[in-house]
This record gives sequence, structure tokens and C-alpha cells, in this order.
Amino acid sequence: MNKRKMRMAALMLAVSLSGTAQAWSYTVTDLGTLGGTYSSSEGMNATGQVVGVSVIDGDTAQRAFLYSNGVMADLGTLGGTSSIGTAINDAGQITGQAQISVNGPSHAFLYNNGVMTDLGTLGGPDSYGIGINAAGHVTGFANTNIPYTDGITTSHAFLYSNGIMTDLGTLGGTHSIGIGINTDGQVTGSAKTTEEEHAFLYSNGVMTDLGTLGGNFSRGLGINDAGQVTGQSLLAGNTISHAFLYGNGSMIDLGTLGGAYGYGLGINSLGQVVGVSSNASSSDPRAFLYSNGTMVDLNTLIDPGAGLTLIQAADINDAGQIVGQGINSNGEYRAFLLTPVPEPETYAMLLVGLVLVGAAARRCRG
Repeated sequence: MNKRKMRMAALMLAVSLSGTAQAWSYTVTDLGTLGGTYSSSEGMNATGQVVGVSVIDGDTAQRAFLYSNGVMADLGTLGGTSSIGTAINDAGQITGQAQISVNGPSHAFLYNNGVMTDLGTLGGPDSYGIGINAAGHVTGFANTNIPYTDGITTSHAFLYSNGIMTDLGTLGGTHSIGIGINTDGQVTGSAKTTEEEHAFLYSNGVMTDLGTLGGNFSRGLGINDAGQVTGQSLLAGNTISHAFLYGNGSMIDLGTLGGAYGYGLGINSLGQVVGVSSNASSSDPRAFLYSNGTMVDLNTLIDPGAGLTLIQAADINDAGQIVGQGINSNGEYRAFLLTPVPEPETYAMLLVGLVLVGAAARRCRG
């Protein structure tokens, strides 16, 4: 076989191994429900385990779930009827919120090795766990015992570690909320200033105001281990909201998919951002991926025959897997998991094939 024929054989092998796998960028998995008609993915870890919320059979209550190895498991509650799972770390520890009694208040929890632990509050009735890092430290918000108006108490962002819930304070106003936390214990969320509410970065005991994109509101919704923050901010005029990426002291406007609003919900170590945005043709929400300076509607990267319209992307891991919520053909809301294609084994097959072709060519030359 001459060199030209060998090159053609290698090219044909590459096409045959990669052609169908590269038709779409992601495969879609509908995670199902716990028996009811609604579910939503809220967070995931590096191994692809997913947490979120689903209604149970009969749609009588909602429960936190863990999806692992193809199975959705009900995590239970702290004594009441409802719970929500919001985040999971690589050790499988989970945080969220669960009722402590029927018709009673809800508390932040830490779920570990099959046990759901009540994290308490900052003195008031309720608390909510939203983010968790590799060490099992949790952030969220909790009612304090500080009166606000009409007997309602204020809520402050907290950091829970080593059995202690610490109040992170505010930016000078009445309330704050912690949402994302990274390996170093840096927290992002939003806090009230004297007149507005701004995204913050809490690090080494100091809460820093991240500013806005020109409006009077912003909120940090995700943070990676490099300290990059994503979230949402109003623009000047306070009528349009855009997703942002904050890093190195600067807040960058990520824009939208052409509509009037967007916000970033999750960010991985590569700086890839996922979230939700309206598009140019309607105000309907669409899940997006922002990567290499471009925002893409994730619905354009999946097989249109998958049966789901992706309306929100909540989290992305370093393998590029994405979780969120979509709507199926029956109009029901479903948790989803997107997995990049072609899979690594496809590339491995391609590499092996090309090596074999090269070996054959060397034998022919010999």
C-alpha cells in the first residue's frame, strides 16, 4: 500500500470512528422523579453525582434527592414532610434545607453517610444550606434574632464549619445570603448595603462588595477554586439583568442569548459558566453555556429528539457535565444531566486505530 492510500485509510478510519459521536455535543439524561411529576437538578460533583428536589408519588410533598449510578434516592427530612438538596461535594456530602416538623420551620442540613444533621439557625426560626465545599463547610442564610419589621427577623449569610454556624454579616444593611463556597472557604452571595443589594466575596473574615454592572442590584451565585464568581447584575436603568463573571477585581458582562435577562448559576475550574437566559425571539428561559468568550444555548448542542427543552443549567463540573432543569413533551419539569460527547473512549479508539494504521504503513515500507 502506497503512502497516499495509507493516508486515505487513516482519514476514513478517523471519520468512521468519530462521525456519529460528534453529531451533538452532549447526550441528555432525564433523571426522572421520586414518583411525582416534577424534579430539578441543583448541584453535582466531579464524579457526576447529582442532587436536587423532586415531588414524591401523589405530588404531596417535595424531597431532596441524590442521583447516583442511575438511581434517584429520597434523602428524607429532619422530621417534617419536605426537603430540598442544593449542593454536593466530591465526598458525597450534601447540603440543603428540610422541615424539622410537620408544618414547622425548615433548617439547613448536612447529609453524610446516610445521616441528615440539623445545622440550626442564627437565633431565628429558619435556615437554608446552599453551598458546600470539599471540607464539608456549608454556606447559606439563616434567620437571626434581630427584629426587622412587623416582628420579622433579618436573615444573614452564614458559614458552617466544625459544628459552628458563623454569621458573616452584611455590607452595612439589614440582610445577606451566602450561595457559593470554594475549597479555600471563600463565599459569594449578596448582601444589603445601606441602600442597595450587591454581590460579595467573603474571604479571610472580610466581606468585599463586588459592585454591579451599573444597576442597583447584583448577586454572586457560583464560585470556583480560583475565586472567580458568576451571578447576575442589573444594568444601568435597573430594567435589564445580565450574567456576569468576576475575576481579578473586575466584573465582566456576559450578556444574554439575545433577550432581556440572564444569570450565571455555576462555574467550574476552567471558568466555564452555565445558567439561564432569555433568547431573542421570546422571553422563554433557556439554559446556556458560556465558554471561550461565547454564550451558547444548550438546546442547540443536544439532539432535538431528546424530548427535553432545557430551561436552566444549574451547575457544571470540570469534566464538562452539566445539570439543570428542562420541560418534557408533556409539559412536566424534569431534572437533567448533560454529558459531553464523544466520550473519552471514542478518542482512545481513534488513537488506537491511527496507531495501527501507522504500524501497517511502517510494515509496508519495510
